[in-house]
Amino acid sequence: MGGSFALALREAGYTGRIVGVSSEATIDRALARGVIDEGLPGAEAASCADLVFLAQPISVIIETIGAIAARVPKHALVTDVGSTKSAIMAAGAQIAGGLFVGGHPMAGKEARGLEAASAELFRGRVWGLTPAHPGDLEQPQCREFLVWLEKIGAIPLILDAGEHDRIVALTSHLPQLASSALAATLAERTSGTSPVHGPGLEDMTRLALSSFEIWADILATNPDNIASALETYIAVMETIRKNVVTSSYPDIRQIFERGSAFARSLRGPTNGEPA
Repeated sequence: MGGSFALALREAGYTGRIVGVSSEATIDRALARGVIDEGLPGAEAASCADLVFLAQPISVIIETIGAIAARVPKHALVTDVGSTKSAIMAAGAQIAGGLFVGGHPMAGKEARGLEAASAELFRGRVWGLTPAHPGDLEQPQCREFLVWLEKIGAIPLILDAGEHDRIVALTSHLPQLASSALAATLAERTSGTSPVHGPGLEDMTRLALSSFEIWADILATNPDNIASALETYIAVMETIRKNVVTSSYPDIRQIFERGSAFARSLRGPTNGEPA
């Protein structure tokens, strides 16, 4: 995510210095690719930054905020890409000098690392922002950040951290868990090398390729909302199971129809359909 943001800024015309903070091997690859101009330790980089962009797992973001809180210049903006926001916003209150605004670009991939970085990653994608106070958005460093988000093709969306976490439990975390559960279920009953499947199975299990190291933090920082989303999903699946057993299909038809309507709305108008 950090590499993609740097590449997107470059493509959008940013000519300032971009400093990377990572392992020596990653820094070397980023320098060779032209993603960054130099690598520095985290505290040193933060002390001279206009923008501190934390593209790390949630637990590391929280740890990093504590480590740099006293080093951030007053004029700087600190933001992040964490998939949950309440715990990160609480940590962000430690930053006394600069301004902290939580962020979540809804543009992730199942692949990780600099090799997966793309300047086009954020184009046309919502970028959630969770300011601690509405007035934070009017600060000069935040206004400039919003300008660059639009330049890289992102769509800024302002919302409360708690509301963000409730929504993404349904729209992001539940799909991941459903995909992983489906793949794990099939792993016990059939072979992934079997040719007896269509492209739908590959579509449904794409998210199962995601790393648990990333998702462990998400589960730990949004448990109540995720549990509620799972309960709702399990109830729908149980309705389908019961109706399959009894060969009673009206309820299943309604589920198919509601699901189809939602899937169409998610994809937007196609084939000349009205908006």
